[in-house]
Amino acid sequence: MVRVIMGKKGSGKTKQMIDLVNAAITSENGNVVCIERNRKLTYDIHYNIRLVEASEYDIATFEFLKGMISGLYAGNYDITHIFIDSLCKIVPSDCGPEVEEFLDWLNGFSDKHGIKFTVTISADAELATEGVRKYF
Repeated sequence: MVRVIMGKKGSGKTKQMIDLVNAAITSENGNVVCIERNRKLTYDIHYNIRLVEASEYDIATFEFLKGMISGLYAGNYDITHIFIDSLCKIVPSDCGPEVEEFLDWLNGFSDKHGIKFTVTISADAELATEGVRKYF
């Protein structure tokens, strides 16, 4: 399962993400991971959630992020939910077709390994493609 939360800057995406992340620690039977662009969530999310600061890894492409997610799972099969905050800022992109392809890859990875994904994207939801909208 892939869920996308999309909206313009200041629309409350991060607050919604924080609430979902903190709720997941009590509802999930496995480990929860949150990938963020900088350390802004450090004090907002529960200490049992694995926080990964993406800026430490110079993620420049979606291929790199796919490898990182695959590596996280290979190192810990108990991961049940991965949150990705500000996808188009973690991987510098204009939220074009490559985002849709990445979300489709996440969905396949989710189906294969039983991991849930929640992703935030800072962009106008009205401009989202149908391929992205199917994950709203």
